[in-house]
Parts: sequence; structure tokens; C-alpha cells
Amino acid sequence: MAMINIVGIGPGAAKLMVAEVATVVARAEVVVGSQRQLALFDLPAAKRYVLPKLSELKVFLQNNQQREIAVLASGDPLLYGIGNWALHQFPREQIHIVPGISAIQYCFHQIGLPMNDSYLTSSHGRVPDFDFLLQHQTVAMVTDTQIGPYQIAQEVLQRGQQRLMYIGEMLSYPEEKITCLPADQVVKREYALNVVVITNA
Repeated sequence: MAMINIVGIGPGAAKLMVAEVATVVARAEVVVGSQRQLALFDLPAAKRYVLPKLSELKVFLQNNQQREIAVLASGDPLLYGIGNWALHQFPREQIHIVPGISAIQYCFHQIGLPMNDSYLTSSHGRVPDFDFLLQHQTVAMVTDTQIGPYQIAQEVLQRGQQRLMYIGEMLSYPEEKITCLPADQVVKREYALNVVVITNA
């Protein structure tokens, strides 16, 4: 039985991947990922497998247990990533996880803010408990299209708090943009792929 490699590819830029990524991807018979993730690698078409729904991915992995497979994961696989899912679906000894720099970690470094004692979470496909979150001095969150920067800012304001929000869009890509605003100045608009860091004003 071959290993299922869950490969953290960092926030997006190839230069931020750990060295082991290239080794594991080169060795794999099949590389699974989104179109955006797969585009980071020079792979023959026969080796590419565009990430399906997780239920379909589970069946694919079960049916290909004799093949060396690499599943690409944005950021770090175990920080609200596909690594958590894989560990619940397959035996631990069958899973090899390659860590990556998370978008949250990258954002903290770009804004020069220590991560110590920060609360890390995600609104991707879930509704955070903002009463709990906003008890913390610093909160960092991976967002989605349903609960993004504007919605988070409104939650802050509804609780009468004065907070600064760092909004990091397209982190590590050429289009990277990081904005720092008080919560009451965060506008309702479409935000590119982003991370939000909330801290005291």
C-alpha cells in the first residue's frame, strides 16, 4: 500500500514552498489539486487530477491505494485544511503530511505583528462564534464569500468594539494587497481570496 501525501504548498507563491514539496510531487504517480494549485507545477496531463468533491476524492483514493498520490493543500494542511479531513478518512500510518506556510502565518509576517497568543480560526463553510472570538486581543481568520471582511467588521461593531482589521488579499501573489482599517471603515464589496486579522485599535 502506497502513501497518501497531503502536501502543503503555502499561501500561493512557489518560492514559499518547503523543499520537500518538489520531491514528493516529482515522486507521485498522480497529483490532485485545484486548477490554481496544479498550475504551480510543470506536470504532464496524465499525472494531473483536478480536485473533485471530497466524497469523490475519498473513493478515488480508496481505489488507488497502490499508487503514490500527492494531494495539494493550500497553506498548511492541518490549519483548517484538507489534512484534517484525510486523517479522519484514512489510517494515520497511510498519511504523510508535508507542512506549509499558512496564509495566516504569512499575513502576520507581512504586517509585522507577533502571532503569540492569537486565536486562529476560519469562517470557510462555517459560522464562527463571534462572542467568543472577540474576547481575544488578536484573532486571525481565513474567510469565505459568505463571511468575509465586511461581515466580520459588522460583527465587531455590533458588539460596540473599536478594532483594527488587517485584510490580506491574494497573499504572496503579484496582486497581493494588505489594507489596515478601523472596523467602521471596512466597506461592503467583493474581496479577493483573503485573510483577516483583528486586533485592538
